[in-house]
Amino acid sequence: MNDTNKIIRVLVVDDSAFMRKVITDMLNSEKNIKVIDTARNGKECVVKAKLLNPDIITLDIEMPIQDGIETLAELMTLNTAPKVIMLSSLTYKGAESTLRALELGAVDFITKPTASILNFKVDDIRKELLKKIYDVSSSKPIKTVNLVKPYVNKIESIGKNKGNNSSSLKYIIAIGTSTGGPRALQEVIPLLPADIPAAVLIVQHMPPGFTHSLAARLDSLSLIRVKEAEEGDVLRAGHAYIAPGDYHMLVRKGTGEEYKLTINQGPPVTGHRPSVNAMMDSVASCEHKRVVAVMMTGMGSDGSDGILKIKQNGGNTIAQNEETCVVYGMPKSAVNAGAIDIIVPLQEITKEILKFMGV
Repeated sequence: MNDTNKIIRVLVVDDSAFMRKVITDMLNSEKNIKVIDTARNGKECVVKAKLLNPDIITLDIEMPIQDGIETLAELMTLNTAPKVIMLSSLTYKGAESTLRALELGAVDFITKPTASILNFKVDDIRKELLKKIYDVSSSKPIKTVNLVKPYVNKIESIGKNKGNNSSSLKYIIAIGTSTGGPRALQEVIPLLPADIPAAVLIVQHMPPGFTHSLAARLDSLSLIRVKEAEEGDVLRAGHAYIAPGDYHMLVRKGTGEEYKLTINQGPPVTGHRPSVNAMMDSVASCEHKRVVAVMMTGMGSDGSDGILKIKQNGGNTIAQNEETCVVYGMPKSAVNAGAIDIIVPLQEITKEILKFMGV
């Protein structure tokens, strides 16, 4: 699975002795990965991280003495901060904590398996964990920065009317992202003005439950309304729709000037559900003439075919540049496919979207 002979050194952190052994055995089964030590809580983790300087830490969120969020914040202050993969439970609280961890500097996360799930999905879980380790090992360190929060103080005055503007739907903005995406989206969506004459469609590779929390988080930071997409949603200007975890999100022409969303659990596309490719392909085919498509940080090539169709149909296309991507996989694939009009840093994406729209 790895291109080089470099050994990836991992520190496994979990308060459960059972989980520490399970994760250690999974990782040590791969010749390019070595678990150099384990820790039972956050305090042990920080001490061992300073002593051993691991390449990657798998970090449980819920632990006694010092939890994963407190530990991560401390790890990010080290001179050589390790790359961190969070282990998160499939709960509302777990999703909220995971998003906070991604904001603080965790590169990625994996849903923490229960003992019963391990009994019949151990091979799938092992493959996912190994893939995350390899993906993260080739990613760039995430710098701790002050996230964009330009409209937080204004939201109170907008109240229930947020996103309910009189602008007609002149544009569709289609955004695809994966590894590093939740953090990157916070540098783009909050900068969109409330009266933007566009609906925003977002596919972020995430499991069920997490996309709802992501939508709520972005909604709290933005002037436009951000929600998890539902079957039959009519696209409205000033609204953003995030594909639910484990569901494809497609747009289709409705009656008159309406465009509606369809949510389904069809087969994975390019290995993903939700798929950026499926969403962008539907946008390219829905007959809407004014489209801006954006490819942001992420591993792999999901979306490159769909964004190329958008460009071929007259849409404008943007890719995040390599320097600001956590992983320059999806944007690179789109660039190599000849699908991109302009490549810009993360902080300039919103400006370029608005420029293409003449706003």
